[in-house]
Amino acid sequence: MTTVKPEIQGVAGFRVAGVHAGLKKDGALDFSLIVSESDCVAAGVFTRNKVKAAPVLLDMQRLAENPLGIRAIATNTVSANACTGALGLRNARATADLLAEALGIHAEQALVMSTGVIGTHLPMPKIARGIEIASSRLAQDWRAAAAGIMTTDTRPKLGSVTVESPSGRYTVAGIVKGAGMIAPNMATMLSAIVTDAALERPQAQAALTAANKQSFNRIVVDGDTSTNDTVLLLANGSSGVSLTTAEDLAEFQGALNALTRYLAQAVVRDGEGVTKFVTLQIINAASEADAEKIGQTIGASVLTKSAFYGSDANWGRIMAAAGRAGAALEPDSSSLWVAAGEAAAADDLGLLIFHNGMPTDYQEADAAAIMAGAAMTFTLDCGLGQGSATIWTCDISHDYISINGDYRS
Repeated sequence: MTTVKPEIQGVAGFRVAGVHAGLKKDGALDFSLIVSESDCVAAGVFTRNKVKAAPVLLDMQRLAENPLGIRAIATNTVSANACTGALGLRNARATADLLAEALGIHAEQALVMSTGVIGTHLPMPKIARGIEIASSRLAQDWRAAAAGIMTTDTRPKLGSVTVESPSGRYTVAGIVKGAGMIAPNMATMLSAIVTDAALERPQAQAALTAANKQSFNRIVVDGDTSTNDTVLLLANGSSGVSLTTAEDLAEFQGALNALTRYLAQAVVRDGEGVTKFVTLQIINAASEADAEKIGQTIGASVLTKSAFYGSDANWGRIMAAAGRAGAALEPDSSSLWVAAGEAAAADDLGLLIFHNGMPTDYQEADAAAIMAGAAMTFTLDCGLGQGSATIWTCDISHDYISINGDYRS
């Protein structure tokens, strides 16, 4: 089993910084840099929202034109630089230009990410100050870099995997931000993942796309998809390890999958107002796509999330959500269990609360006791095929409304 460490001690050839550029009023870290000492092979996945922020459009263009020579990522908070028109695009490019000048690289080698309020322009004097300060403090403080990209997050989220391969030792590491506007297609978040292994461009993109599918595309906090979602992967080869064989690539994929799952789950755990972590295991659906649709619909339902919060085993809300997911479902063939903890064993799915179209004779007190814990797992057996998917979601509390009711204030 791949071990993910909740820290990053260092990745060969990369340096980072997280600083206060004056974007946040409380003096918190609000600007981050990730810089490679050499050219990186780069890959990315981006929001599927048709309203794409200026940094998303710029990064998509840069990766299409210069995927083999990326050197740096700059991330600002407070302003999403989304729905900001031509000026927003100019400011995104200006950020890259300033970063390139500070680092002595070409502008085409710089990527930018932004997070914060939609419809606000970048305060360029503060962005310039952030670049000036951060570029002078580049080191190995990855926790500061993770803190510098937070918005409503309550804690920095980062992790790393060390791989001992036949070709040598290398590291895969990443940071992520996200707490609200989290839904599949890719959740609502920014993530930068780096490795000191050497990858070809097609390998890097394929690996990131596959990892994203089973991690960031499988989490739900509130059902909203942002304008700024971005996950970037940079590989600089500074470890001296080249991933060339099928075995090498499979090992890398396993490490990347484990890391992205860890980061994705960290986003859910730190969701806005979250008090409970909920795993939805959909099994024996007509197809994997159907299983994913069902899980995502249940995970985004305000009614089911309210029941999670209240420790109410209201299976009717779960089955109603499953039935409107746009996937094949036969209630008379379905069964639903609830278990304590973040996963349920295949031979012990927990308390059976719905079976063959009807509730079982379970005791409400038993179900409520399971759901009173900080983590629970629902397993829905659709009884139709061999499709399966796991979705990670959470409850919705009064604090979610409080946080989002005055987010711009």
